[in-house]
Amino acid sequence: MNVAVKVVLGLVIAATVVLRLVKARRRRRAAGDVARSPISSSAARLVLRATARSDTLLIAEREIRERLRGRLFRAVTLLILGIVAAAILIPALSKSNSAPVRVGLVSPAEPGARATVLAAAKAVGVSVTIVNEVSITAARAGVSSGGIDVAVSGLFTILVARAISPNDSSDTAQLVGALSSLLGKTAAEARAHLTPSQAAQLASARPVPVVSLEKKEATPPNPLKGSSIIGTILVFIMLSQYCGWTLIGVLEEKSSRVVEVLLAAVRPIQLLGGKLLGIGLLALAQAGLIVVFAVVLGKAVGSTLLQGAEPEVLWTSLLWLVLGYAFYSWLYAAAGSMAERQDQVQALALPLSIPMIIGYIVTLTAASTGNASVFFQVLAYLPPTAPFAMPVLLALKGATWWQFALSVVLMVLSTAVLAKLASTVYRRAVLRTGRRVRLGEVLGRSG
Repeated sequence: MNVAVKVVLGLVIAATVVLRLVKARRRRRAAGDVARSPISSSAARLVLRATARSDTLLIAEREIRERLRGRLFRAVTLLILGIVAAAILIPALSKSNSAPVRVGLVSPAEPGARATVLAAAKAVGVSVTIVNEVSITAARAGVSSGGIDVAVSGLFTILVARAISPNDSSDTAQLVGALSSLLGKTAAEARAHLTPSQAAQLASARPVPVVSLEKKEATPPNPLKGSSIIGTILVFIMLSQYCGWTLIGVLEEKSSRVVEVLLAAVRPIQLLGGKLLGIGLLALAQAGLIVVFAVVLGKAVGSTLLQGAEPEVLWTSLLWLVLGYAFYSWLYAAAGSMAERQDQVQALALPLSIPMIIGYIVTLTAASTGNASVFFQVLAYLPPTAPFAMPVLLALKGATWWQFALSVVLMVLSTAVLAKLASTVYRRAVLRTGRRVRLGEVLGRSG
């Protein structure tokens, strides 16, 4: 697992332990106060229960129960699982009857080249037939005539008949992408001889260029694009769905006057924080279920959809899903508190979703082409677009661990500032009914 992910997970675990210790201390103090008070035993148990479980957690549990009871959550979960299953099963079933890819090795082949070809084929789930070629000229003729699909000469040359498009998902394209990456690492290892001074060269190995016999220069396919695209789509769907639920949930409580009853028992920040926490836990659970389901099903049927990529791609996407939800949920909750009717939801949600749409489109383009433009790299550090861009930038080797950590820190700090602002808007707007509340009205008031 990436070092940055380990650092972030360590901080989360440490924060959880500290919070549990603080709660335990408060619970013991409350128990002592109840023991000294003259109230009945049944009332004492009620007080202990109320003090042992914070109001925020009670609100979160209520939110989770309400969502789980609804048909929408179950229907959406089943729909997403069905789409994932179709995306994995259809290519796997169509590939089962495909012919082996014919690979020509120029003789005498570089030691380890045959093993590298077999490893690349296994990584992407493609069957191959290896043919020995007497010379590079014979290999070129074989590729040109169609006698072989790919020719490999040593560790530095891969020949194909036609330039491979970045969107090509054929067996040959997948094999060439994986083979290009593996041969690049093998070549770097041979040059480095595993000495400490050359370790950096090995870590930054680039794929071997794929030379086509056409005039157009071939672009090396990106073997990481499959899981990168899946991770980006997952983050976008989850953020759009659950942030939309947050906005509508806050609006429904306001329009039905339920929020007035709840605020009589808890503070606004506890009510809002509990709602966001409950929905966020559901989002994380659903996303985790989808990832586990995809990985297990992919391995069971031998699918290549999630293969050929580092495992960190999906796990960092889950991490950024949590960070992205923490950032956007406050915005959508504040927007919901200012609305008055359901027909105002779209007008409020559209401006908030524009950064997500921009980050989603640019990231999909970068993941598909394997090209991390300057604009895309900048988006990886901006909190509104970092949940989409940073996982893919990390997969494309365009960010180091400290750059990943820097983006996480910027996201956390921005979320803290945004949470304070959004809670102020929520507190001042959620009880104002009769018309839509303007942002200037709540921010311009004191208290």
